[in-house]
Amino acid sequence: MKFWKSLVGKLWYTIILLVACILMTLGVFLLPYIDINFSADESGEIKKMFVLVCIVGFSLTTFFALFLLSKITQPMQKLIQATNEIRKGNYDTRLSLVTSDEIGELANTFNHMAGELEDTIRNLNHEKERVASVLRSMRDAVVSFDSEGKIISTNPQGAKLMSAWQGIEWNKIDIRYSPQEQNGDTDNDVPEPLRPLFKAVVSHGEDQSAEVHVKQSVWSVQMAPLHTEPGNRGAVAVLRDVTEEAHLEKMRSDFIANISHEIRTPLSMIQGYSEALLDGMAASPKESEELIQVIHDESLRMGRLVKDLLDLARMEAGHIDVTLDRVDVNQLLDRVYRKFSVAAKDQGLRLEYKHADEPLILEAADEDKLEQVFTNLLDNAFRHTPSGKHIYIISSMISENELEIRIQDEGKGIPREDLPFIFERFYKADKARVRDVGRGTGLGLAIVKHIIDAHKGTIEVDSIHGEGTEFTVVLPIKQHKSDKSKLT
Repeated sequence: MKFWKSLVGKLWYTIILLVACILMTLGVFLLPYIDINFSADESGEIKKMFVLVCIVGFSLTTFFALFLLSKITQPMQKLIQATNEIRKGNYDTRLSLVTSDEIGELANTFNHMAGELEDTIRNLNHEKERVASVLRSMRDAVVSFDSEGKIISTNPQGAKLMSAWQGIEWNKIDIRYSPQEQNGDTDNDVPEPLRPLFKAVVSHGEDQSAEVHVKQSVWSVQMAPLHTEPGNRGAVAVLRDVTEEAHLEKMRSDFIANISHEIRTPLSMIQGYSEALLDGMAASPKESEELIQVIHDESLRMGRLVKDLLDLARMEAGHIDVTLDRVDVNQLLDRVYRKFSVAAKDQGLRLEYKHADEPLILEAADEDKLEQVFTNLLDNAFRHTPSGKHIYIISSMISENELEIRIQDEGKGIPREDLPFIFERFYKADKARVRDVGRGTGLGLAIVKHIIDAHKGTIEVDSIHGEGTEFTVVLPIKQHKSDKSKLT
């Protein structure tokens, strides 16, 4: 700042002008008086002395004025510097002025204000950090928008979701809204699925919720208004991925529908045939025996269904009981082959076992559970393969750490579109092609999948409709210690 524009400069030249005016006024009245009352020589000396006294007085006045003003302006300069430091964010700046005048009171007031401001800023920062920590720790995505639909802030999950959704061409996918309708406004950062909710929140100023389906995901959205100035509000959205919950709910409803259907059939048959016996509709002991046999078969089927349901429920809950031991796969498959050989002859099927020439040993496996796997797979092959066709059991070593067992049949096969769902509960791709449907519960392959997963193996299915089906089981020869602990 220039000197003449500062407070010191203004006061200094004001005092100079004031002193100059006083001296000039004195000169105007004194000089004529001197000329009248004194001689020429005395008058000249007096005038010289007067001028000298004026110069000395003017200089001393100016000096003391500057000294006095500096005592005022120095604290003011310190106050200005401290204010600038606070403006820059240095809230711990304080003034060290110890005076008892107004400037001292101003300094004390400034220090008190700076302390209060520092505490307020510190509390705001702590609150901001707490809110940021909460948002970062949330699994849900949180995104806030201004009234124009521009993104204000997000947590990491929200930023990731917004980035992913920005790369989607919404006009090429199916988006379902509940309960709002789609809106074509594209002038903001709000993703297409959230725009109906955003417009409703901004327009009405009330919380809105919806369930949005995007591609294969389901998102539960809760959006609330951000109130700022009247007529200028944004919105904050909390998005939770409920895909798994929706899938589980669908599985639950499907399970209830399937189990109701599966149980209704044997119950109806048991009820119908028992009523026929009670009404005496059997004309002979042979007919009575046939009716009783049907009731017995259906009761056995219900028993198998309940047992499989209990086993599957325990497996899906993670409570699969296995006893790990050394298993000779060749002996296991040979035993399973002998068990099904008689049934193959009775049904006119050709069962062949192509075993490996080398020993197939699993270091840690449950022999009973694996026998259940191959029994279920062969049972399915027998039920789906017509008389005169072949069923093969093939075992081999595919690497130093893995062995493979394949169950092949020459049945009618499975349509390609049904293969991804083959291991789901109560799956039946085509009931018309299943012979002796009453023997199956629709849970066998789901149980097989859980047992193979528990052994850290894999099972795959390949089928050509009309030609046959092949199940391929790959098992690791050795289990890691961590895997063993999980199995036991």
